[in-house]
Amino acid sequence: MAGGVEHGDGLRVKGLRVRVALTPGLWGTAHREVVCGVSFEVSRGRTLGLVGRSGCGKTTLTRAVLGLVPSTGEVWVGGRALHGLRGAARRRAARGVQAVFQDPGGSLNPSMLVEESVEEPLIVHGLGGSAKERRRLALEMLERCGIGASLAGRLPRELSGGQRQRVAIARALVTSPEVLVCDEPTSALDASVQAQIVNLLMDLQRERGMAMVVVTHDLGVVAHMADEVGVMDAGVLVELGSVGEVLGKARHPATKLLLGASFEQLAP
Repeated sequence: MAGGVEHGDGLRVKGLRVRVALTPGLWGTAHREVVCGVSFEVSRGRTLGLVGRSGCGKTTLTRAVLGLVPSTGEVWVGGRALHGLRGAARRRAARGVQAVFQDPGGSLNPSMLVEESVEEPLIVHGLGGSAKERRRLALEMLERCGIGASLAGRLPRELSGGQRQRVAIARALVTSPEVLVCDEPTSALDASVQAQIVNLLMDLQRERGMAMVVVTHDLGVVAHMADEVGVMDAGVLVELGSVGEVLGKARHPATKLLLGASFEQLAP
């Protein structure tokens, strides 16, 4: 249980693979596998923290889950298969999984007002009914994320980094997804704002019961937010278990290396 919400269908990934093309050579274009048959599950109301050194494949993995890069394997959201879907069917199914990215400025249209940015997913997915109702839903979601009506009519550039990330969270959640993927959601923010965003995400998860995947390099964020942690190395999920099991009894060299780097950063 998490916040009174039963663990049920959330996110299930099975045998996910991503291959990228290398420079064409004499015998044709070679490929390299950057995500190598990864499988995991995240139940509703639970959070999986994905960690690993830079270039290990954790961000590519989440982008494959979101359908932003070509992949093979199986992705299930809320008991519905996303793999194999194309076009309108893929867009309808994709409503169940939304994302918050590292750079909130880059994920918001600079020419759209804040309230328009949050209303846009409702229009895309045909939700909310009338324009008046969509605006009401957008403003309510913004308010819940700490953005009042006085800021809803502004452009993203008129907001602080923390405020823009709150808008990005509201935009991701306005369609009530079952899964939220957060890719380094606090790393571009000032230290004073990071804890606020982490606590907001946790509060919203308790209220809505969604499954979350959080990609981060910060083991402190993992320890605070996650129920389970997965360690990526060279495209492979080398460790997966509870936070206590993985961070407290690390077995793989990649995990031990991450823990060692974290302790060095904390040392005076």
